[in-house]
Amino acid sequence: MDQATDAPTEPAGARAKPRVRDAEATKARILDAAKREFAKNGLGGARVDVIAEKARANKRMIYHYFGSKEGLFQTILENAYVDIRTAEQKLNLDHLAPREALERLVRFTWDYYLKNPEFITLVNSENLHRARHLKKSEVIKIVSRKLVSMVGSILERGVASGDFRAGIDPVQLNITIAAIGYYYLTNRFTGSIVFERDLMAKPALEERLRFNIDTILRLVAA
Repeated sequence: MDQATDAPTEPAGARAKPRVRDAEATKARILDAAKREFAKNGLGGARVDVIAEKARANKRMIYHYFGSKEGLFQTILENAYVDIRTAEQKLNLDHLAPREALERLVRFTWDYYLKNPEFITLVNSENLHRARHLKKSEVIKIVSRKLVSMVGSILERGVASGDFRAGIDPVQLNITIAAIGYYYLTNRFTGSIVFERDLMAKPALEERLRFNIDTILRLVAA
């Protein structure tokens, strides 16, 4: 049985903090195991039994904390989006010149995808389900608006400085920045065969990043 469910033998309140820590530790293990399981097998293929075993928790605790397998997947998906959106905000792009700010965002997006491949697979899985979990999430709306606002601010500053042309939709630019990295990585296996080169070799990845940056900066240039 999970430690968080054990009845205390000490006086009331004596183990309050340890019990809270036990519960939080259990939830953290569940989330970590679930993230890996959903990223590997998608929502349909992921098994709660496997998640419970890897998290060293029982299935009852998963349902207690997250309600259902669907609820657990939604939490994992929300956390994934919050993580990348939070990291973007920490770039402090408002303090950089517009061209430098946009280049840093493109570079960050590419590096994030490489370091967090599970993000892409989780998004792929949610698209297979027509984003039914994101539709119910207010968290996703809030963090996504911050990204659009941040890119919109960069574009406005770039227009004011004469670096960028006017009339660029920040949503369209966001989609393009994501797409030029996302497509490359989701098609890395087939692409390596079709184009007869190792798309994941270090020189190829560096070349792709340079191409991505150049593409975006040319796209917005005045």
